[in-house]
Amino acid sequence: MATNPIRAFQAVLLILCACTASANIHAQTSLLDRILEKGEIRIGTTGDYKPFTYLNPETGEYEGMDIDAAHLLGEALGVRVRFLPTTWSGLSDDTLNDRFDLAMGGITRTLERQKILALTGPYVTIGKSPLIRKADRERFNSLSDIDRPGVRIGANYGGTNEAFVRANIEQATIVMFQDNLDVQPAVASGEVDVMFTDNVEAVIYARQNPVLYAVNPANPLTREDIGYMTVRDDQPFINWLNLWLYQLRQKGTLDELRSRWIGDF
Repeated sequence: MATNPIRAFQAVLLILCACTASANIHAQTSLLDRILEKGEIRIGTTGDYKPFTYLNPETGEYEGMDIDAAHLLGEALGVRVRFLPTTWSGLSDDTLNDRFDLAMGGITRTLERQKILALTGPYVTIGKSPLIRKADRERFNSLSDIDRPGVRIGANYGGTNEAFVRANIEQATIVMFQDNLDVQPAVASGEVDVMFTDNVEAVIYARQNPVLYAVNPANPLTREDIGYMTVRDDQPFINWLNLWLYQLRQKGTLDELRSRWIGDF
C-alpha cells in the first residue's frame, strides 16, 4: 500500500512537537530547586507594616511575625535567608522581575495579584479598621462619620490601604504618603485625622501610642486573607510552601507567632 506523503509528514510533525513539549517541561527548573542548589532563599519585604514586617532603625534588622516565619522557612529548606527591600507600589513588579524568590510581610490575597502572580493559602485573616486619635472616639464611630467634608484621611501609595480609601471615600480629603510608616505619626500629630489600615496594625499602633485609638478592630470593615507571594506557574514551589504552612498550623506554630506579634483584641 502506498504511503500518503502528506499524512506521513503530519505524523512526523506531531512527534517532533510532542518531543519538544516534553523537553521544555523537563527543562523548566522550579524556584524550589534553584533555592536548594544555591543554599539561599531571597525574601522581599517592605519593612513598614507592623506586626508582620518592620525594619528596626536602631538595629538595622527586620522583625515581625513574617520575619520569624521567614527564618522558620529557611530552617525547613535547610538554606540561609536573605532579606531584600521592596515597596508596596513595586511589590508585584519586583516579584515578576526575579528580584527575590518570595514576598512576605502582610500581603493581602487579591484577585488582581492572583492574575499575574501566585499566592499561598492564607495564614491570617484581617480587615480594614480606622486608626484615629483617642480624643476623637466620639466623633468617628463609623465609615459615614469619617467620610465627611473637612476630614483628612492619610494613606500610602500602593497596596490595599490606598485601594480601600479610593473605593470608599467620596467627601473627605485624601492625603497621600510615600511610606506607610509615615501615616500613623501624621494621625497622632494632627496632620491627618484618620488612617484606614488592617486591624492588626491599628491595634499595634494604638498599644504603642496612647494618643491613638483603633476603632472596633474585632469587627473590621472588610475581611481579607494574608498570604505569601511568588511567581505564577511554579507549582512545585507553591505546593511545598502550602504544605509548610499547613504543618506550621498543625503544630501550633502559627498560633504561637500570632500570639507573640498580634495578641488578642
